[in-house]
Formats: sequence, C-alpha cells, structure tokens
Amino acid sequence: MSTTDAAATHEDKEPAFVIVTGMSGAGRSTAAKALEDLGWFVIDNLPPGLLFAMAEEAGRVKLAADKVAAVVDVRSLAFTTDLNAAIGELETRGVAVRVAFLEASDEELVRRFENVRRPHPLQGDGRLVDGIARERGILREVRANADLVIDTSSLNVHELRGKIVAFFGGEDRPGLRVNVVSFGYKYGLPVDADLVVDCRFLPNPHWVPELRPMNGLDRPVRDYVLSQPGAKEFLDAYEEVLAVVAAGYAREGKTYVTLAVGCTGGKHRSVAMSEQIGGRLRDRAMEVQVSHRDVGRE
Repeated sequence: MSTTDAAATHEDKEPAFVIVTGMSGAGRSTAAKALEDLGWFVIDNLPPGLLFAMAEEAGRVKLAADKVAAVVDVRSLAFTTDLNAAIGELETRGVAVRVAFLEASDEELVRRFENVRRPHPLQGDGRLVDGIARERGILREVRANADLVIDTSSLNVHELRGKIVAFFGGEDRPGLRVNVVSFGYKYGLPVDADLVVDCRFLPNPHWVPELRPMNGLDRPVRDYVLSQPGAKEFLDAYEEVLAVVAAGYAREGKTYVTLAVGCTGGKHRSVAMSEQIGGRLRDRAMEVQVSHRDVGRE
C-alpha cells in the first residue's frame, strides 16, 4: 500500500515493527517524535544492519511488539541491499515489518536545506541537487516497496505529525498532558511554565491565625479559599479558557503543557486552586499531574 494520505487506510491493528525512512529533509525526525509521543520505542539513525539486533533487544526487555520503530537513513551505496536483507531476516524470524517512506519534491527539499544552511549528506563536493538526485536513486526500490508513502512537500510539521498519529495512533492517540504546578511569586516564576495564572486576587489565608500553619491541601484552607468572592467564578471561566487553549494545542500538535498557578508564598491559595484546576481538567479527560513546588519552603 502506498498513499499520500496516512489516514486513508488505517488498519485495525498497528504494525509490529515500523521502519521510518525516506528522503533527507522530508521529515523523518518529525515522524519519529510523533511516534514517541504515541508511546512507541523509537531509535533514530539506526544502520540497517542493526535492525534485527534492535528487534531482539526489544523482545528481550519485553517492549510491546507493536510499538517499536527505527528511523533509517541512507549513508552508503549499500543502503538498499542492507535494508532489504535486514527486513528479510526480520520476516524470516516472524516479525511483521512495515516501511513508512517520507518524500518531498526536489524544489521543497532544496528550500529546506537552504533554510537550515546545511549540505545534503550525499552531495559531497557537488551541488545540493546532486545529493538529492543521488539519494532519490538509491531509495527508488525502497519507496516502491514501502507500505506507506507520505509526500510532505506541502505539509508543515504539525500536519505531518497529524498524519503519523492518524495512521499509527489507533485508539491510543495522545491527549494533552498537563502539569499543574503551584508556586510562590516570592521564590520566582517556574522557568518551564507555558501558562501562568495569579491567585493573589483572593484573600490570603496567611493572615488567618488558625490557617497560617496549614497549606492548601488541608480542608480548612481549601474551604476558605474556595468560599471567597470570585473564586468559583474564576475557576469556571478559566476552565473554559483552558478548554479553548487545549483544543488549539491539539491542532498545533503540542501534547505537553505546564500550567503554573501562583500566590505570594506558594502555600495556600495557589495550592488549593491548583488542585481544583487539576480536577476539572481530569474531568475533561486530560492527563493531569499536580505538584506544589514551594510547599514547606517557608
């Protein structure tokens, strides 16, 4: 099967062993990252001669047989022979192999290489177009026998990722993974935060003597914070904002996001509100981890 639409003929069961190959600059690294995000075990830049050894090692450590992929590129004139021999050896040993081939037009490949200001791996002392032509000739047989061909000429990285997910994701396509972290402004912003929200608009439990020694995980503090004017309204509104943001991230292929929730010391308000935000996002079927950076720091 060869197709430029990865979603068109998706099989019910994922292939047992996938080899990702194709033209340099056509998006092999993007495809590999998309497979990793789907939970696949991926090895990049693997010589064809080591494919069987990789499959054996995957079986030895009990990796899921339908979640193993290798990215193989052309580095020698023996590439086709080596790859065909490796595939034959795998199939002889009962391993179902599928080959995904990525290509693009010569014009697009030239543009991409010029943008990154890097030579083609096979151009040697010649021109960029010479390297592309040489590689295309070496890969002609591999492309003809590939199970899946994706032309990335008109695709951006997000669209290519979407095609890989559509073909290989099955029911395990990743949703947005959210790391909610509470923090105290007096200790500085989390450096890895994608989104930051400020809870200092709520009254501070620090000034309530019986609540001061507690933190936002304790029920009295939580109830105090959530009972304040604006707390519920904020949570309702912010949940809707995050739903819109999450949908946009999904369209752009972003699967991880860190949401930082701050208050003065990172002990009371931000902790209670982080737990609430995390719970609401879980109710929307997102994978959420909540952590509290500055609790116990004072």
